Amino acid sequence: MTTITRRVVKPASSSSSGTFTESASNNQFQSNDNDHNDRNKDDELDNDDDKETRLTLMEEVLLLGLKDREGYTSFWNDCISSGLRGCILTELSFRGRVELEKTGARRRTLANRKVVLLDDTATGDVLLDESLRHIKETQPPETVQTWIEYLSGECWNPLKLKYQLRNVRERLAKNLVDKGICTTEKQNFFLFDMTTHPLNDNVHKMKLIKKLQDSVLTRWPNDPRRIDRRILALIYLAHSSDVLENAFTSLSDEDYEVAMKHVRELLDLDPDQETSKYDSKMDVMWAVASAFNK
Repeated sequence: MTTITRRVVKPASSSSSGTFTESASNNQFQSNDNDHNDRNKDDELDNDDDKETRLTLMEEVLLLGLKDREGYTSFWNDCISSGLRGCILTELSFRGRVELEKTGARRRTLANRKVVLLDDTATGDVLLDESLRHIKETQPPETVQTWIEYLSGECWNPLKLKYQLRNVRERLAKNLVDKGICTTEKQNFFLFDMTTHPLNDNVHKMKLIKKLQDSVLTRWPNDPRRIDRRILALIYLAHSSDVLENAFTSLSDEDYEVAMKHVRELLDLDPDQETSKYDSKMDVMWAVASAFNK
């Protein structure tokens, strides 16, 4: 499980004092019902991007984790593999392909509810469709936690190893190459060569970073239900993948503290309580958040 680090805050100069406080205060009163409506828009597509550059949750998380010039994720990040599997399950849910079974009268927790198939229509994304086939073929259904383990290959049952998704980061990086965001290079690491994917165009990454920064700073609504659901999911999934803080490195110390305070408020929410406040498309995301909180 990832943790949030705290910066050592330097004394602020008098010229910058109160700048963000005034900005945040003004923006809190500008939130309106449109924020709530935006969350319910069709999540098949990201309305902020052109058709050629729309990214899945998996691609966004990987993009946050990639080093701009080196083109690979940190060797010390042991969370991103399972985090990307959580992204896949959440993306399938947002696209209406899977959901959690109904709670029924027993009011089972998210951890105990199984993932069930809604629609086996292909999405056009290879990783999503491969995962969808596995879910379709598996009876009885399994929980979100179990599927994260199966898709990551982190299970002790040899009969379930067939569900492991292989070369996920490389396949996602190739998607980013196809979309013109990254390029492909070979780098020598003493004993072996490794294919890397440096950024070819950092416009999309900077746009993604700004979107995350704005969501916890100038557009912070004080009510998680007013946050666009893809942004809310991205915050949780990026944190679970240990790449969220990469989006905040460019912030001033004051803004960083405010941003991380708001992130902590989100992470401290109880997924089992929050899921009742949203439509069923959010159930899988909250179940993923619950699985990574353990």
